[in-house]
Amino acid sequence: MKVRKAVFPVAGLGTRLLPASKALPKEMLPIIDRPLIQYAVDEAVAAGCDTLVFVVNRHKHAIADHFDRAHELEQRLERSGRKELLALVRGVLPAGVRTVFVTQSEALGLGHAVLCAEHAVGDEPFAVLLPDDLIWNRGGAPALAQMVAESERLGGSMVAVEDVPREHTSRYGIASVDAPDGRSARIRALVEKPMPANAPSTLAVVGRYVLHPRVFRFLHSLPPGAGGEIQLTDAIDALLNVEPVYACRFEGERFDCGNKLGVVEATMAFALEQPDIAGAVAARMRRLLGA
Repeated sequence: MKVRKAVFPVAGLGTRLLPASKALPKEMLPIIDRPLIQYAVDEAVAAGCDTLVFVVNRHKHAIADHFDRAHELEQRLERSGRKELLALVRGVLPAGVRTVFVTQSEALGLGHAVLCAEHAVGDEPFAVLLPDDLIWNRGGAPALAQMVAESERLGGSMVAVEDVPREHTSRYGIASVDAPDGRSARIRALVEKPMPANAPSTLAVVGRYVLHPRVFRFLHSLPPGAGGEIQLTDAIDALLNVEPVYACRFEGERFDCGNKLGVVEATMAFALEQPDIAGAVAARMRRLLGA
């Protein structure tokens, strides 16, 4: 399960963050000084991916612009001797890593977005990262690197999971699993967005996947599922009937930056890790709380 390609489904409208996401893709919302998409890309590169496949809609030019060279800006920074800023600008895409942009013409679900990347992925294992799930493992291996290591150890596809309150199961794909082997457990069934009374567990699939290319076969044949969309969870549920698929409990904290609270929580957490502003941010928080 050597993983070289990563797929980023970023064609969604980000309705939970309107009006901010009207002109600015939600994946470009900044957490301190980097957009969400940059955190996801850095995670993929750290896991060994050298081909990044962005599934976009026809209006999302900002993501491509972010990873393109900004020659005029670089020249100005170079002339003014601002070497640190120049390195930051040039470092958004490491040497040897290439980008591929694929258009999703209709918003037909996560499964459809992944299917749009099939020709760019080809016949090899690949990762899928949802950038609005920002996963931070302070001082340790990023979540995707943990999953790639587990997929190499166990020899199967892998999905990231975490426990959620039972009342929230209708927001997620929910896994039924065997007894764990270390941090991973073989999945026996996946149910897309079950009501709490019908959920087989509270183990929710979150936005990281390591998948065998055979999943494309099932995405091609799936009828629309929950919400009338082609669900990636349904394709993985079909895949696990023919080969092992594992749930990985990753180390790290997930921030759901597809909503306002998650963006605020991530911003506060990352601000408190910035040496130049951490003290002032903590002091400001205490004043706001009246502490």
